[in-house]
Amino acid sequence: MKRDIRDLLNPALRSIAVYKVDGGQEAEIKLNQNESPFDLPLWLKETILDEFRNESWNRYPDILPFRAMDAYADFLGIARDSVIMSNGSNEMLYTIFLACLGPGKKILIPEPSFSLYEKIALLLQAEVVSVPMHPGLDFDTEAIIAKAREQEVDFIVLSTPNNPTSKSLPYDDVCRIIGESDAIVLVDEAYIEFSREKSVLGLIEEHPNLVVLRTMSKALALAGMRIGFAIANPVLLGEIAKPKIPFSSGRLAEITLLHILKHSYLVTDSVAYILAERDRVYAEIDGIAGIEVFASDTNFLIIRVHDAARTFRDLSASGILVRNVSGYPLMENCLRFNVGMRDENDRLLEKLRTMHT
Repeated sequence: MKRDIRDLLNPALRSIAVYKVDGGQEAEIKLNQNESPFDLPLWLKETILDEFRNESWNRYPDILPFRAMDAYADFLGIARDSVIMSNGSNEMLYTIFLACLGPGKKILIPEPSFSLYEKIALLLQAEVVSVPMHPGLDFDTEAIIAKAREQEVDFIVLSTPNNPTSKSLPYDDVCRIIGESDAIVLVDEAYIEFSREKSVLGLIEEHPNLVVLRTMSKALALAGMRIGFAIANPVLLGEIAKPKIPFSSGRLAEITLLHILKHSYLVTDSVAYILAERDRVYAEIDGIAGIEVFASDTNFLIIRVHDAARTFRDLSASGILVRNVSGYPLMENCLRFNVGMRDENDRLLEKLRTMHT
C-alpha cells in the first residue's frame, strides 16, 4: 500500500493553511486589502506601456532590475549597493527568511502581526517565539527586548506600522530593539508613508544587523505590479541576496517604478488625501455608539463591534467588502478596512450608523 502523499511533503504543511481572502476580490466598494484608492492616471499608464512595447519580450530581463534599484536608492538618498528589488515584498520576505532561518533558529514575532511571517518560519522549521501586544494593540517593547535576550533569538521581525493592528512602534523603541539585540532585525515598513513615526532607514550603516523592507503596493498604489525592496548594509544584503530567485522582476514593473519615481508628487498628493480621510473617518466612527475604533498609523482602520461576523456579512450584502480580522489574537470581533475615496467612506459610515442605532 502506497504511503499517504502528505508523508512525502514538508511536515510543516500540515499546520499551515492556504492563504485566502474572505469575500473575494470583487465588490462595489472594496476596502479589504489595504490598497490605495488611486490608480495611476491614464496618461502615465500610456507612457509606461509605450516604453514597454519597445522591449524585446523574447529576452530575459536583467538578473536583478538594476536600473530600478539604482533609481530607488537615489530616491531614498542611500548607497546603491544597499538596495535589492523583488517581485513584491512577499517574495523578499521568503528570500530574507531563507537566508536567515532554518532548523534550530529562533524568530521573535510580536503577536498579532502579518501572518506570512509565521507561515514562512514554520515552513523553514524555525522556532517561533511570540510576544503579545498590549490589550490596546500597542507593542510591548520591554517584553520584546526581554524575550529576545531570554530566548537568545536569531531573528526579530517588526511590522511597523503593524498589519493588522494599525499601530507603530515609537522610533526610539525600534532603535532600542535593534541596538540591544544580537539578532538580525527586520523592520517591515510597508505602511511607513502613513505613519507619524519616522523610518529607520538612516540606521542601516550604524547597525549591521538591520534590514528594512519596503513595498510599492500601498502608498505608491502599485499592488498589481508586485514591487518590493530590501535595504541593508552591503555586507548583510550580499548574503541575503544569495537565495534570491533570478529574473523574478519583469521589465514592466521596472519601467513602471522608474516613471513613478519621476512623478512622485502623485504619491505625495494621494497620501495627503488618505491621511485626511483617515482622520475624518476615525472621528466619525468614534461618535458611533457600540463601536470601538483604534487610532491608526496606516491607511486602514480597526474597529471592534459586538458581532464581527454579522457586521461583515451585512456590509458585504450592501456591496461593501471589509476584512474580518477576529481570528488574530487580541482582536476578537474586530474588522479592518482601508481608507477609500470620500464617497466610499461615506457609504461605509452610513451603513455602520444604521447598524448601530
